Amino acid sequence: MTPVKAKLGLALLLLAGCASAPLAPVAAPSPTVAEAGAWPQRTARPLDAAMERRIAGIVAGMSLEQKVGQMTQPDIRNITAQEVSQYHIGSVLNGGGAWPNNNKAAPVSEWADQAVAYTQARVATNGGVVIPVIWGTDAVHGHNNVRGATLFPHNIGLGAANDPDLIRRIGRATAQQVRATGITWVFAPTVAVGQNRRWGRSYESYSSDPALVSRYATAMVEGLQGDLRGGDDVVATAKHFLGDGGTFNGVDQGENRANEADMARTHAAGYYAALDAGVETVMATYNSWNDQSEGRDYGKLHGSRDVLTGILRDRMAFDGLLVSDWNGIEQVAGCRKDHCPQAINAGLDLIMVPEDWKAFITNTVADVNEGRIPMARIDEAVTRILRTKIRTGLFDQPASASPFNGRQDAVQFRDLAREAVRKSVVLLKNENAALPLRAGAKVLVVGASADSLSNQSGGWSLTWQGTENTNEQFGGGSTVLSALRETLGADNVVFSVDGAGVDPSQFSAVIAVLGETPYAEYNGDVRFPTPVQHSVQHPADLAALRAVSGKGAPVITVLYSGRPSYANDLINLSDAFVAGFLPGTEGGAGLADLLIGGRNDFTGRLSFVWPGSACSTGEGEGQVIQFPRGYGLSYRQSRPVGQLPLPATPATCQN
Repeated sequence: MTPVKAKLGLALLLLAGCASAPLAPVAAPSPTVAEAGAWPQRTARPLDAAMERRIAGIVAGMSLEQKVGQMTQPDIRNITAQEVSQYHIGSVLNGGGAWPNNNKAAPVSEWADQAVAYTQARVATNGGVVIPVIWGTDAVHGHNNVRGATLFPHNIGLGAANDPDLIRRIGRATAQQVRATGITWVFAPTVAVGQNRRWGRSYESYSSDPALVSRYATAMVEGLQGDLRGGDDVVATAKHFLGDGGTFNGVDQGENRANEADMARTHAAGYYAALDAGVETVMATYNSWNDQSEGRDYGKLHGSRDVLTGILRDRMAFDGLLVSDWNGIEQVAGCRKDHCPQAINAGLDLIMVPEDWKAFITNTVADVNEGRIPMARIDEAVTRILRTKIRTGLFDQPASASPFNGRQDAVQFRDLAREAVRKSVVLLKNENAALPLRAGAKVLVVGASADSLSNQSGGWSLTWQGTENTNEQFGGGSTVLSALRETLGADNVVFSVDGAGVDPSQFSAVIAVLGETPYAEYNGDVRFPTPVQHSVQHPADLAALRAVSGKGAPVITVLYSGRPSYANDLINLSDAFVAGFLPGTEGGAGLADLLIGGRNDFTGRLSFVWPGSACSTGEGEGQVIQFPRGYGLSYRQSRPVGQLPLPATPATCQN
């Protein structure tokens, strides 16, 4: 399948939305978008006439219940293979922390067996056509629910690499990991343009630069999807449509107040690029959009026909599958988890209803029978679902036909992940050539994150939040402590979590590994007016650093964080300082490659600005920026940083 390029080469101009649809039926033509000219008109890719006739024939042979079943996506914890067949289910998903048979340690073969059970369930139409089931998963930094799978750096770090080829190769590797488990659909990439570091999903954004996000969207879609016909290809998803990275005060699922021009230039860049790359699915966003400059409140975008149809379908010419987010329909005014005709009328095709899927089917069938949803809208949704399934080869061969199916070794990409770590961490300070360390140096390692795969991997790692995990449960990986012991020799590495009772002057250097604890989505928000300062949120890290700083040995600090962190106090206590972000399971090995010997140099450059105060959260007017986007030192190009200013951190921020 060759993607059709847009007529207009404006990759940075993009989209908008409008008000939620009422409970009454919606006419077939979409409303006129308030400023349609703001959104470049893409050229639709030609549809295959024979395929469309085939789809029309299948739809004509389906009952209403069968059609609504195709539009329903339960979580695997809440549906059996028998129920998939009984209710004509079109798709299943495993949410974060969902594993086959609820077995967190499930090997790849157990995942593949579960996939076979679902895909072999007969979902047959009245016309005798068997429709395959498609399974979707949040593989957002590798196949992150699976024990033993290599986890790559989160997007915030990959953005610092500024390397689309690396992103494409990570996409290929992730696709192979996913196919090994019998799954064929990935809810990635996130193409949000993060603008406020209070946002708990900041680490899912590649950059605050829409141009970089656009380049990466292309690379990741190409990497994941290939030609959609190979045994190592999966369906990709551009998400979350639209504006999730720009909510007011960084509140997850909150209100984006951008004017139309800003929404177009900034937040839709990645979608045009992903569509030009042939992305097959798009996921709607939880947030709302209120263009206050024009007095237009579009409401929750799960229910906005102007955005989901008028923009995405009509202006952007997207002909693939549009899926909701997890229970996303319940946030539309007047809706519940199991009932939302507004969202279907707005243009959603497949509804993610993890738990309440039976009631959703019943309610949606009633909505059609009672005139709240036109049958034409149901047929349109099912047509798009079938189109994606046919394009991706599911009708031709089962997912288990992949040569990687059930293979444990197919989820391991340690060398690629280690390369990604080396390219994605950023050296912010290196005074008096504190780095690199010489081979054979004796070092003291401090900090609770030094031996924590959880802290270095962050959210969306084995579980949704990335919490409740031990190192052993990852089934492989390298922490800084383990990597230093391997590289320098165990006798040359002493570990103290808090630095208490150890004399730093007896060592060549101290390596402090500090970090946030894992979080995902809204649980990671730092809500206004709370200051956003690492040592305020994690005072034990500051205490550990104070215990070793200025005590006779240079201090090298590595900071794991899912956001650019105000850390001037920590930087001033350090001779060298590395922004490690969330490097994944090979974080330790990749960092050791850079810290020791000097054979590998730092090449990462900040893809977000680095704040200079606890109340600075982005790049707008009045923000204090310590290091600009694009900043980063190396061994070849270094300069003194000195002591950074330490403005007083207020109890609460004022703006």
